[in-house]
Amino acid sequence: MSNQSSPAAERLLPVALLTLSGGLQDAYTYLRRGRVFANAQTGNIVLLGQSLFNGDWSRAARYLLPLTAFALGVAAAEFLRLRPSRLHWQRQVLLWEILLLFLVGFIPHSLDQLANALVSFSCAMQVQSFRQVEGVPFASTMCIGNLRSGVEALCAFLRTGDRQERRKARLYFCLILLFALGAVTGSLTAQRLDLPAIWLSCCLLALGFWPLARME
Repeated sequence: MSNQSSPAAERLLPVALLTLSGGLQDAYTYLRRGRVFANAQTGNIVLLGQSLFNGDWSRAARYLLPLTAFALGVAAAEFLRLRPSRLHWQRQVLLWEILLLFLVGFIPHSLDQLANALVSFSCAMQVQSFRQVEGVPFASTMCIGNLRSGVEALCAFLRTGDRQERRKARLYFCLILLFALGAVTGSLTAQRLDLPAIWLSCCLLALGFWPLARME
């Protein structure tokens, strides 16, 4: 099996589902797992630095763990990409994500740090494995890069009238909106379901899994 990305993985439908899931996961860990960001590791680095400066070692560990898990998730995705397998590596990544997030729904609040680490690991696998949509670089688990690229494309369109730049701007702003919608959905479901709310993310990832199979 090729270790290259599947063209199906760049279609808007699976990417939209992954982006919704990414927003949901970030809201879930922040609201229900001790105000830790699963995807936006920049926030965790800032909070880690603040904790170290204040000498709050237990709080520092709370932010160091998801950072480490994120790094390991990137490595795991690369391992799956390079390992020969009959099942395409990006589909393997989704299966592992679904399994890990399903387990997170059973982890009690007393083990929030473990839950955050597993979600961060899952997010890292996703962002490393799904990096383009319709030929355009993007991130499905965070917005800062998409926002920068979207504004850049919009400025290029306004300056040149290039329709390709307009298309890119629309695509990026659509992804940002989907991420925000996922975050809103995560907030609402977390209020109602508490810890099992992460299972909605599993459902979104499962829906994203099947288009990859049909389009390959």
